Order: sequence, then structure tokens, then C-alpha cells
Amino acid sequence: MTAQTEAIPSSFRDPSGFVFRHDGRLYRQVNTSYREHYDRLMASGLYQSLVSDRMLIAHTEAHPKVARNGDAYVFLEPQVVSFISYPYEWCFSQLKEAALLTLDVQSRAIEYEMTLKDSSAYNVQFVDGHPMLLDTLSFAIYEQGQPWVAYRQFCQHFLAPLALMSYRDVRLSQLLRVHLDGIPLDLASSLLPMRTRLRPSLLMHIHLHAKSQRHFADKTVNTRGRKVSRIGLLGLIDSLRSAVKKLHWRPAGTEWADYYGGTNYTDAAMLGKQATVAEYLDTLKRGMVWDLGANTGVFSRIAAERGARVTAFDIDPAAVEKNHLEFCKQGDVCVLPLVLDLTNPSPATGWANRERMSLLERGPADTVLALALIHHLAISNNLPLHMIAGFLSELCDTLIIEFVPKSDSQVQRLLATREDVFPNYTQEAFEHAFARHFTLMRSERVADSERTLYLMRKEPLRD
Repeated sequence: MTAQTEAIPSSFRDPSGFVFRHDGRLYRQVNTSYREHYDRLMASGLYQSLVSDRMLIAHTEAHPKVARNGDAYVFLEPQVVSFISYPYEWCFSQLKEAALLTLDVQSRAIEYEMTLKDSSAYNVQFVDGHPMLLDTLSFAIYEQGQPWVAYRQFCQHFLAPLALMSYRDVRLSQLLRVHLDGIPLDLASSLLPMRTRLRPSLLMHIHLHAKSQRHFADKTVNTRGRKVSRIGLLGLIDSLRSAVKKLHWRPAGTEWADYYGGTNYTDAAMLGKQATVAEYLDTLKRGMVWDLGANTGVFSRIAAERGARVTAFDIDPAAVEKNHLEFCKQGDVCVLPLVLDLTNPSPATGWANRERMSLLERGPADTVLALALIHHLAISNNLPLHMIAGFLSELCDTLIIEFVPKSDSQVQRLLATREDVFPNYTQEAFEHAFARHFTLMRSERVADSERTLYLMRKEPLRD
């Protein structure tokens, strides 16, 4: 490879090929070992069928001199996904949609005499609100009698976390952040309530599956003689699909999912705030917007309506679930709601801490919205204002931020059960801290409140 070529660390495990950047453009190398499977994918009509139905990311074949080495068969230039998200950042419905997509792709592949050789949740990304398969090299030629080699991986990446979220606690999706190859089935089985053993699909695909894994863990097993008919394979896929579809989670009863119903904003204040944010956005270039503390996405929609591609982060799974379902219902395509604890954002993980990118590595965004957020970071989480300012300056080029003073009822609510040890939480201190990293472009008081909205542009750090 040339000096202008950079391999993408997340794709190094696949012997069929890998993803890399060359002169700023994204490519996928298909190795000669995958030639027969790739040719079948393209010639069979499966690729075109999946792309036409928005189930697979499209690609074009690139010039073979891009970054040629001895093992290259062909180079692909795939459609670029604007923001890479990970399963532990998805809400319940997003993970469920990704699971059903994976099963639908497998069913479609069998129709074309092919099969998915892996079913990693990391092979799925959300594009314009829809889950799509990202990995073109996941397909292999189907051989009669061959079992689905990705069955265990599907159960660990999709069925186990969905069952735990549905039957125990939606926050157990964060186990995927620790177990990058999916939640171990023995762990899922031990955490699920006994009543799930009365569900035939969960009994078979999680509890008995886990028991089988334990039984054969220290034994040499010859799987070559095992045959699964085509009808049996399709039956397995249908059973998994039924199991996934029957899992549900209803977002209710959390503090922030109903935030706007209990806010201290008057109607005039909310309308004024929306108008000011819209006015600020109109002065900026259309690009990537990150809405931090987005709640159910009121201000994300304002950015999306102006042509921005919005990633809407919130710590509350219920708020993110409501946000996602609302966008699905309305047919909006430019907002991606994700679960994120801003005080402990997604780290770089995997081999050598390089397989999965941290939040910072996926930025910076063109613009960050930080509305009704600063008091939660500074008071609820004891973060100094200068550290908040420094962190936000790493995330964006321009910032729309709201300062909420101590006199505000929402801040008083935070202080009601704790000692006020925040003498430096003042508007003057806020402006001073952010002035080290940003140049103030505009500021405006929110009508019928003591809050202030600021529009700032990042500048080199000042003393």
C-alpha cells in the first residue's frame, strides 16, 4: 500500500478482504480467496435485489490500481455512511429492526443459493432511518445440507440482548459494550427470568442453546457429518424471526422521556427558543449536526428541516426510543437517535483499542446543539465549566449552547437534594470558560425565562 492508504482497523479480521482509505476516499478490497463468492453474489442477482430494496449498501467497482497488492481480486467503492453507530448505542427498536433485517437478508440469500456466513450486529448501519447491511463480503455460496454457521452469532448479537432488554431491563443493552462478540448465551440464560423458559423460541435459541454450548465446550465435535435440509434452514430462520417479533419494550416511566411535559417553559418561551435556534442554524452551513441531550428530538427536527444530517444523543433509552419511533412514523430520514452517556461516552474498544471508534474519533461535527444540558453536566455531575468547554470544542466547529442559571426552576430541582457547592456556576464564569475555546457570534435571552442561547465558533485555545 502507498503512503496515502490507511487500513480501517475494524475490518482486519475478515480473510475475504478489508476496508481502507486512499487519498481520502473509502474502498473495500476483495481478496482472491473470496473471488468465487463475490462473482456469484454479483451474477446471481442477489446484490441488485438487496440494493434495490435498501437492504444492502451499494458499491461501484473501482480502478484496480487504487492500492493493489498481490492478494487483490477487485476493489469496491461503497456508499459512505455519514455516521457510524454501534449496537450498544441503539435503542430497543433499532436493535430489533437490525435483527429482522439480518434474518430477511439471510432468507433472500437462500433464494439465490447463497447464505450469510456471519451475522454480526456491527455489519448493520442506519442509513436515512433504515437499517442496511454494510458488509458486502458476508455472503457465501450455499451448499445443500449446510447449517447456518452464523446461528450462534445471531443469538448472541441480537436475540439475547433483545430478550434481556424486554424481560429484565432495557439498560442491559450496555452489555454489548463489554461483550463485543455478543452477549454470551450462558450469561443471558442466567439473567433471564424463569418464565422465559416457557417461551418455546427462547427456550430453544437461548436456554437450550447455552446448555448445548456448555456441554460441548471441552469436546471435539465433528460438524461435517451434520446435515440441515433447506426446509429446516428456512424453518430456523422463521423461528428466529418469530422470536424477535414477539419481543417488545414500551418506553414509559423514565424521568427525561416526559421532560417537555414537566418543563418550566411557557409556550412563548418554547416557541422563542425554537425560533432562535432555527435562526442560528440558518446562518451556518448545512452539514453534520450532533444534538447532545436531544431528549425526544424537538430541536433535532429543526436542524433536519434545514437540510442537516443529525445525530441525536441522549442518555435516556426511553427518550431515544420515542425519538426513533416518531421519526419512523413521520418518515423523516435525516435524524439518527442514539443512546449515549455524555459523561462516559462510547470509548475506543476491541483489539488494541482500535476496532470500534470512540465518540471523538467519529467527529468533529459541523455543529453541536447543547440545549438544556450545561446544568446537568456542571451540577448533576460536578464537571467544571472549563472542562465542559474544552470537551465540546473537540466535538464541533460551531456550537449552539444554552446557559441555564441557578435561579431557573430546573436547576433548583437539581439542588433540592444536595448542597450547593457550585459558587463558580455563574453566567460570567460560563462565558469566561467558553471564551478560551470559542468566539462568541451571537447571544440572545430566551423569552419568558432567564436562560440565554449562545452561538459560538471554535477558535485556537486562548490563555
